[in-house]
Amino acid sequence: MFTGIVETLGRVGAIDDLGGRTRITIESPSVAEGLEVGDSVACNGVCLTAVAVDGERFSIEAVPETLVRSNLGALRPGDPIDLERPLRAGGRFDGHIVQGHVDGVGTVRAITREGDAIRMWCDVPEGLRRYLVEKGSIAVDGVSLTVSGVDETGFEVVLIPHTLEVTVLGHRPEGAAVNLEVDVLAKYVERLMEARS
Repeated sequence: MFTGIVETLGRVGAIDDLGGRTRITIESPSVAEGLEVGDSVACNGVCLTAVAVDGERFSIEAVPETLVRSNLGALRPGDPIDLERPLRAGGRFDGHIVQGHVDGVGTVRAITREGDAIRMWCDVPEGLRRYLVEKGSIAVDGVSLTVSGVDETGFEVVLIPHTLEVTVLGHRPEGAAVNLEVDVLAKYVERLMEARS
């Protein structure tokens, strides 16, 4: 389980096609330190397993299902990538409950500057729109954010300068694909209500 509080911004070092899966090597001294093979890491909000650790780099592997259902298939060497290690039992719980299970890929519709901050509107696949609620939570590329507005096709968030500086959201232009994970609690409530009726 994650919190959506991005630990650091890593860089994609290499991408290797292994025939049926893709190995992505990521440069991040702070995440690689103490990381062991088999540990989980959220990469742009996708929970993946470290398959190799070498100094200041580590590698994860993604199967076609993961690449199709997220924006990881569009990564190129040199690209920034949001990284978060799992929440430790007894650790501080900031953000919100994030599983690292991407629900869909959205599109950045509009970016409006407001001083040092920005307002970002994202269009969302139709099946996810029912989970959007103003002042509710959403993870965008693994970043825990508060929804500041909702319309017929998506949602708005306001990004403070710190978020723009330390996450990939500061690098996302209009038209960019972003990984979305809606609030898991909303999905459970919906399922329980369906079962009651």
